[in-house]
Amino acid sequence: MTSQKDVPERTLGQLVADATHDVSSIVRSEIALAKAEISADAKKAGAGAGMLAAAGVLAFLALILLLIAAAYGLVAAGLAPWLSFLIVAGVLLVGGAILALVGKSSVSKVKGKPERAIKNAQDTIAAMKPGNG
Repeated sequence: MTSQKDVPERTLGQLVADATHDVSSIVRSEIALAKAEISADAKKAGAGAGMLAAAGVLAFLALILLLIAAAYGLVAAGLAPWLSFLIVAGVLLVGGAILALVGKSSVSKVKGKPERAIKNAQDTIAAMKPGNG
């Protein structure tokens, strides 16, 4: 039978060392858990991105076939094959030109720098200077 007097009391240094060890163990465990979760999510995202890329390729090929079918539809309507394909190509070029102009307009509106963040930082620095109390 042991009494409380038989158990030696631990020093403050030992308690601090144990607490430090426990905290670092908890932090290491949390980091390991976060790494495992991120790794699993990255694998899922990679698989999803691969499937989206494959879907994009298939959709592009389907679009090509639809355009060829449209040209042959014009041939069936009585136009010469060269004229049918020329009409389809012209429609594609006009659509591409419109998209290019809209895209250029959209890109030209980009400012390129975070103006509000820069102003807020400048205001903060000005407020922290001596004499602005």
